[in-house]
Amino acid sequence: MKPTMPAFQDARLLVVGDVMLDRYWHGDASRISPEAPVPVVRVSKREDRPGGAGNVALNIAALGSAATLVGVLGNDDTAEELASPLQAAGVYCEFVRSPDKPTITKLRVIGQQQQLIRLDFEQCFGPADIVGLRGRIAALLPEAQALLLSDYGKGALGEVEELVALGRRQGIPVLVDPKGADFARYRGATLITPNLAEFEAVMGPSADEHELVAKGRSLIGTLELEALLVTRGEHGMTLIRPDAPELHLPAKAQEVFDVTGAGDTVISVLAAALAAGEKLTDAVMLANLAAGLVVGKLGTAAISAPELRRALLAEQESGRGIMSASQLAIAVQDARDHGERIVFTNGCFDIIHAGHVGYLDEARKLGDRLIVAVNDDASVRKLKGPGRPINPLDRRLRVLAGLGAVDWVVSFGEDTPEHLLRELRPDVLVKGGDYSLEQVVGGELVKSWGGAVHALAFIDDCSTSAIVEKMRKVAPESAGASG
Repeated sequence: MKPTMPAFQDARLLVVGDVMLDRYWHGDASRISPEAPVPVVRVSKREDRPGGAGNVALNIAALGSAATLVGVLGNDDTAEELASPLQAAGVYCEFVRSPDKPTITKLRVIGQQQQLIRLDFEQCFGPADIVGLRGRIAALLPEAQALLLSDYGKGALGEVEELVALGRRQGIPVLVDPKGADFARYRGATLITPNLAEFEAVMGPSADEHELVAKGRSLIGTLELEALLVTRGEHGMTLIRPDAPELHLPAKAQEVFDVTGAGDTVISVLAAALAAGEKLTDAVMLANLAAGLVVGKLGTAAISAPELRRALLAEQESGRGIMSASQLAIAVQDARDHGERIVFTNGCFDIIHAGHVGYLDEARKLGDRLIVAVNDDASVRKLKGPGRPINPLDRRLRVLAGLGAVDWVVSFGEDTPEHLLRELRPDVLVKGGDYSLEQVVGGELVKSWGGAVHALAFIDDCSTSAIVEKMRKVAPESAGASG
């Protein structure tokens, strides 16, 4: 299962929630204040970014999707400073203004790339501040393909139950990034995306993944959800559905620099991919990949479509080629965590011919990843006799790794690849040539864990042994002619 780049440009999303301004003051902090034991920051750069639901909308726009944002701001200059970059990014904004409360602002002071302090300027909005909000949302919903509710507990989603019902009546997915301990407010949503701490605050601690999944399914039933996505930091994320196996995705971050806004990125990519027509599992994989990118940036940040496309291409090509058995075990587990089907074949592959190429192409079509296990030189001599192999192991491995159908190549020294089969537990075992299913070594072993066995004939009915024999016959004639 390999997700492709969605047609984000065709997706239209309505984002409703708590909008805030994330303000950053950067500077040098090279000395301690004489007035108190605190660092002195000489501010050299100021930066403002939309935060909360504003960051969600900005992420959607960066993907190339159409984003409409509805929220509550104060009637102040900060509101204009927040709205301006959103509009410049192409986000259509519908804001209700509170007459007596400020636009929510979070000021972070950063020295030497480290956040030293955060100052919050906020008052939660009440029922009087969101009058008219539901009517605006109802008017905008017919143009949306997904409704995304971003709850930071600041009051903009005081009528969240009614908003969920509006979205479901419209027949579109309703995704919620939740807040607080009362998840009952989100009953009937398509999917909610709590982080692990938020999930355990509601459902209690989980001793292991089995308990996490059991509690997740219980929550899905109670809230009448279609799915639950628990984001788990360095442990990746887990997708839970009532009628399908859970999907555990490992974290993709190469380096964690700042987790601020990572949840916004996850739900933005997830919602945009669903609105673009992707399957839920593929959308979650893309969201996981985007989360790995955004935590490598400072502060709230958006992942653009080109960034995600490059990462997706790198992900699909990563780890291909020649591997040791231990490296391959890790790669196979990662592929299996992504729901990919593993195909395994083996042989000497002494002289690669058209039959091999066609057979490997056919084998690759039986799954998502193809492993080719290759006999080392000593085992080839034992099987084929003196003078074989014609090509040493390193050359055979390199040629096979260069074939488009082959994902991974590994060598083995035993007479059979049964040790590798036991360790890797492939879904499909394939053998090429004149073999019946009963003759395929390891076939019964693979069937024991529910795998399938296939015997494929070389498409041009040629063999390496026949080619070698022909070369031997030609060689004396050539020698005599040259003499």
